[in-house]
Amino acid sequence: MRTLDDLGDLDGKRVFVRVDFNVPFDPTHPGVIGDDARIRAALPTLEELRRRGARLLLAAHLGRPKGRDLDYSLAPVAARLTQLLGADVTLATDLDQVPDDDVVMLENVRFEPGETKDDPALAARYAALADAYVNDAFGAAHRAHASTHAIAKLLPSAAGLLLQREVETLQGILADPQRPLVAIVGGAKVTDKLGVLEAFLDTADTILVGGAMCFPFFKAQGHSVGASLCEQEGVAPAERVLERGGEKVKLPVDQVCGEAFDAATPVTAVDGVDIPEGLMGLDVGPRTAAAYAEVIKDAGTVFWNGPMGAFELEPFAAGTRAVAEAVAAAPGTTVVGGGDSAAALRQFGLEDQVTHLSTGGGASLELIEGKTLPGVEVLS
Repeated sequence: MRTLDDLGDLDGKRVFVRVDFNVPFDPTHPGVIGDDARIRAALPTLEELRRRGARLLLAAHLGRPKGRDLDYSLAPVAARLTQLLGADVTLATDLDQVPDDDVVMLENVRFEPGETKDDPALAARYAALADAYVNDAFGAAHRAHASTHAIAKLLPSAAGLLLQREVETLQGILADPQRPLVAIVGGAKVTDKLGVLEAFLDTADTILVGGAMCFPFFKAQGHSVGASLCEQEGVAPAERVLERGGEKVKLPVDQVCGEAFDAATPVTAVDGVDIPEGLMGLDVGPRTAAAYAEVIKDAGTVFWNGPMGAFELEPFAAGTRAVAEAVAAAPGTTVVGGGDSAAALRQFGLEDQVTHLSTGGGASLELIEGKTLPGVEVLS
C-alpha cells in the first residue's frame, strides 16, 4: 500500500484528501456535532500534508441523502475543522466553482449522483481539481465509490496516516498476534458477524460472545429465549460455529432481563441462560461479566466488536461497562472495531485507554473477515 512518503514533493501542490467526516449530530440541537472523533482522527494526516506545503481539497460524505439535501450539508463540519485545524476551511458548494484557498472542503460528495456508482466521469472531475490523491477515510474504504476508488486511478495516490494505521493494525492482529488472542464479539445478529466469527475460529484462542447474538446460540442448544431478540436465520450458523469452535467459544452463563427495551422496565436477574416467557435478555449477568473480564486480563491481544447488551439503557449497561473496563485495563494490545463498541468506550470515558480505536465499523469487520477493501486495494 502506497503511503504519504511515496507522493514525493508536495510543496504548493493541491492534494485531494478523502476523509471520513460522517459524524453524528446532537438530536436535541440541530446542526451541533455530537461527537467529533472522526474529524480529530484525520488531523495527523491533514497537518502532515500541510507541513509538506500541500494545499488541501477535502472530500467527505454525511449520511445517505437522496440528491442535494442541505440537511446533510458539511457546513457544520467545515466550521468544526476550522477550529481544530487552526486554519480557515472554505466550503465549496459546487464542483465547477472551487476556490483556490489553502484548505477547501467540497460539499457532501453524496450530493453528486455518480458518487456511489464509482462513476469515472465524476472521478475525472474530482481529479481535475488536484495534483495528488490521499485516502484517509478508512470508514468508507470498503465502498467502491468515485471519491474512494475511481479517482485513485487518475492521480498519484497514497494512504493517509489513519488509513495506513487502521490497515496495518487490523491485519497485524490476524497475521502475528501476541498470544493469547481473545476476540469479543457482540451485537444483535449472528449473520452480521458470521464472517468475523469464522475468521477468529481459525486464529483466536478464545471467542467471547455477548449481546442479542447469543440467543441464536442458546436456541441452537435447546434453551428457551423468552421474548429476547433472536434472529432465526442465525440459529443454524450459530450451531455450526459451536460445532467448529468447541471450548474456544464462550457464551454467557447468566442474564439481566426486562419486559421491554426501555430503561424504565422492571429488571429481572436470571442466573442461567433459559429466559422466562415474557422477558427479554438485555445484558449479560455479573457472573458472565466477571468470567469474561478474567479471560481478557490475561490476553496478549484483544479484538472487541459489539456490546454485551443494551448499554445505552443504564439498567442494562453493566455487562458492556465491565468488558470495556477490562479491555481498557488489559496489558496487551487492545483493538476496538468501531461502531457501538467505540460508542460504549466513549460513554464510559475509556476511549483513550486502548491501543487502537478503529474509525470504521463495517470496514474493520470486512478486513478481519479477509475481504478486499476497494479503497485499500486501489492504493496497492
